[in-house]
Amino acid sequence: MNQMNLVPPHLPPMPAPVLFSGNRGEFFRLVTRGAGLELITVGFYRFWLATDIRRHLWSNTHIDGDAAEYTGRGRELLIGFLIALAIIVPVYLAYFLAGLEAERIRAFASIPLLAFFYLFGQFAIYRFWMSGSGWAYAARAALWGLLMILTLGLILPWREAALERYKMRHSYYGDLQGSFAGRGWEFFKRGWWLWLLAPIALYVSPLAPFVYAAFKAVEWRWWLSGIRFGGVRLESTMGRGALIGLYWKVIGWVLLLAVVFAAYLGLCAVLVASMSGTPLDQFFTPQVFLKSIPLLVLAGLGYLLFALAINVAMRVYLLRDLWVRVLASTTVHNIEAAANVSARGELANALGEGFADGLDVAGF
Repeated sequence: MNQMNLVPPHLPPMPAPVLFSGNRGEFFRLVTRGAGLELITVGFYRFWLATDIRRHLWSNTHIDGDAAEYTGRGRELLIGFLIALAIIVPVYLAYFLAGLEAERIRAFASIPLLAFFYLFGQFAIYRFWMSGSGWAYAARAALWGLLMILTLGLILPWREAALERYKMRHSYYGDLQGSFAGRGWEFFKRGWWLWLLAPIALYVSPLAPFVYAAFKAVEWRWWLSGIRFGGVRLESTMGRGALIGLYWKVIGWVLLLAVVFAAYLGLCAVLVASMSGTPLDQFFTPQVFLKSIPLLVLAGLGYLLFALAINVAMRVYLLRDLWVRVLASTTVHNIEAAANVSARGELANALGEGFADGLDVAGF
């Protein structure tokens, strides 16, 4: 009897999970220290803080055992921000002078002003590390923006798909060209019911965090599952309710900090009134306490601390924790196709991100 040689079937490679190794306490200390330095430097430390945050998130992100690397620097973010200001300030000045000329001209000028900032913002969002044209991307975004107005936002899924295809087509990982396989109809099917709930959420405030968090979860899953670099593809299994808790935690911290801030203002008012010898019933009249310089200084300092504390909470929950949840839902298929990539072009720099930051549209 002849024996047959059994050859084991070829098994496809297992998808590689994306892991995060960063310590939450370390990140909290990083953003808390950064908030203090932002206060001391009147906000200019934000560029170096953004670099530290991105470096922490990227260096603790592991795909198939390899960690990512963020190469941007705070100085590049600052330079990009200053370039953006050099463009924005003259435009604002021209608009101001037009308003002095005549109220009618000012009202008319607001339309091209908004159009300019929209186009400029889209150009900044495109950034400088991709190939292709930032202005071509901005023109596409403007046309889709007009359709968004005409369709009351229903065309959003197709807009996102078209713009992502343009961006990914001009993005590279080494010599692997990117592409985007997501389709607008897929996005719409996953979130059509959120479009119906959105008008209700505008009037029923407690519903808004649920709707927005569910929309972002659907968007993250759709976007990640559409990313391709050569033969490498991503897949996300994020559920619709995965982000709701994060947004409610931020809301809870904002409310708690608002109560603390109100108590602080009340205490400051009592202390200033007692030191000035003014009776409380007279001190709390608008014509008295609004003219109290010590109270205004203390209130301004308290407000800055209040705003910075909110920023810390948002960075912990909506940057670090959101990043971790997104990664936990993500796997990479056919990672072997990226094993022997070669470098293409120069390393990315953060100049474009600082440019976008000048319009407060920078992301992570």
